[in-house]
Amino acid sequence: MSMVADRRVSVWQNRIHPNIRVGGSGSPVVFLHGAGGRVLDPFLEALAEHHTVYAPEHPALTDGDEDAIAQLDDLWDLIFYYRELFDVLGLKSVPVIGHSFGAMTAAELAANHPKMVSKLVLMCPIGLWREDKPIPNWMIVTPCSDLPKYLVHDPKGSLGSQLFGVPDTELQLRMVWSSASTGKFAWPIPDRGLKQRLHSIQAPTMILWGKQDKLVPVAYAHDFARPISRATVEVIDRAGHLFPAEYPERVAEMVEKFLK
Repeated sequence: MSMVADRRVSVWQNRIHPNIRVGGSGSPVVFLHGAGGRVLDPFLEALAEHHTVYAPEHPALTDGDEDAIAQLDDLWDLIFYYRELFDVLGLKSVPVIGHSFGAMTAAELAANHPKMVSKLVLMCPIGLWREDKPIPNWMIVTPCSDLPKYLVHDPKGSLGSQLFGVPDTELQLRMVWSSASTGKFAWPIPDRGLKQRLHSIQAPTMILWGKQDKLVPVAYAHDFARPISRATVEVIDRAGHLFPAEYPERVAEMVEKFLK
């Protein structure tokens, strides 16, 4: 993403110092990344054509601040942490977009602090659990060589090769650390009672899913939408869990249309 600034801020009684990537121009939106870290830059770049995009790194993913993960005990700490972070950034009542783990976090923010979120986009969120549709493999225990078949529609295509084709790359190491850091709040299953709080979401909500998502089945889409009073569901064919990376411009257009 063409960056306006890389902002380093202090949060949580000056104990966590995340980096916030800020790019684009226009009205602000916040993007919360998934368990694999920041792998959706082409989507953010397309989104930044119309918005100022704030993309905070999850605690412990900022270089030199890896111990930050020890400062947060549970999911509730994480949600309060993000409330503080929004305040530090001066963000009030903004659209929030989340992918996977980030979408679960965004949903919790919207349910617990409704005035913070003006519109909500949930991309294949985790956070619910169905015994008939269990999440088959969580990234924290999946070898990098096996991840493409869970994350992308075409494991042998260019995206799979780009992200996972060369073993032991810096990107893969960061993805493993990111999965471990987010897994603290979602392991062994991501159900933390979100289903009891979804009805509290007041923001207009769009739920996006890849039809061929093999990590979090598309059957969860309507489970998320049903309790939310103003929710719509869009399913993208020939798309996996990383559909914003598979179709960055198309997904950005869908999000932009919703935000308007």
